[in-house]
Amino acid sequence: MDRRKLMIQGVAALAVPSLPKGYVFGEKSLEISGAGSLRSHARHAHLLSGSAVRVDDLQSNSEYARLVSEQCDIVVAHNEMKWVALRPKRETFDFHWGDLLVQFARKNKMRMRGHTLAWHESVPEWIREDENRKNARELFVNHITTVCRHFAGHIHSWDVVNEAILPKDGEPGGMRKSFWYENVGTDYIDLAFRTAHSADPKAKLTYNDYGVEYENAEDAERRERVLELVQGMRQRGVPIHAVGIQSHIKAEKAGGFGKGLADYLASLQALGLEVYLTELDVNEDDIASNDVSIRDTEIAQVYADFLRVALGNPAVKAVLTWDITDRFTWLNNGPTHKKKQPERPQRALPFDRDFKPKQAFFAMRDSFDARHQKKTR
Repeated sequence: MDRRKLMIQGVAALAVPSLPKGYVFGEKSLEISGAGSLRSHARHAHLLSGSAVRVDDLQSNSEYARLVSEQCDIVVAHNEMKWVALRPKRETFDFHWGDLLVQFARKNKMRMRGHTLAWHESVPEWIREDENRKNARELFVNHITTVCRHFAGHIHSWDVVNEAILPKDGEPGGMRKSFWYENVGTDYIDLAFRTAHSADPKAKLTYNDYGVEYENAEDAERRERVLELVQGMRQRGVPIHAVGIQSHIKAEKAGGFGKGLADYLASLQALGLEVYLTELDVNEDDIASNDVSIRDTEIAQVYADFLRVALGNPAVKAVLTWDITDRFTWLNNGPTHKKKQPERPQRALPFDRDFKPKQAFFAMRDSFDARHQKKTR
């Protein structure tokens, strides 16, 4: 496919102004609840602001549950709606934890995202057995149909397929050689979207992926491959409504965010797709200083720099962080030997371990305000 055809020229965009040098995040208002919440400020900018959550955290910590209900208009499950959680055995579906999250969202008048119907890292062991592997396509369709019908009417949007692109695998279109790709078929993405739409025609169906944010060759190639994928889906009449940008970004300065990301968003907008920032956080391992105030300032600036570019396009309709508090960030759960700062807990999210707002909170809120102010001029 001609790469030049993927980049759309002359697409209307909403340029969000840069925050001035020396800007103090949150200097206009320190009130964080009610009208001061992320939820409220996002609404003014025609955005949904939300977070990933775990049901057991919501149940065991009332202060955390209050924070989520106060700050979020939309939530998504960390793990409760993935294959391994929902389908422990071939004959068994377990919707208990997912249903509890639905109840929490409804009680607090929130929307809810479903995550995820097909992901290479959530493949139950039972389906890998020879007897089941040969029936993988049938089981795949059955799973998506059953899950989408069960949650129909409660889901704003589904991450139907997650992380299907991996150019280094050498497959056509840059496809990842996942269990689903090799056993369901190379058309498994189209099949997943068509099946999900048939089971829940009101849910917005999303393709979700990572590694498209930076100005480097690797991210540029992934952007091209995702654009090829979704443009092909649109041409084939596959029901896709949105693309998710995971937005796991790093505090390092190299690369940055700029034209590549802006052009990618413009191309998605030109295809008639919405865009969701689905898993936003900032990995701060590259910050050398152990001074919390220095780290928090640098992290907040990264949030502001990224959101300035991302929110410059009106196709971006939702901003979700991958949890809302450092207490539950996934970045502290991996092997310590793989971390540059193994003894230093990450401060990656808008609220600290004690549920207090940090500069990242105010950077997000001020970025929402900057988009709102630009729209009203």
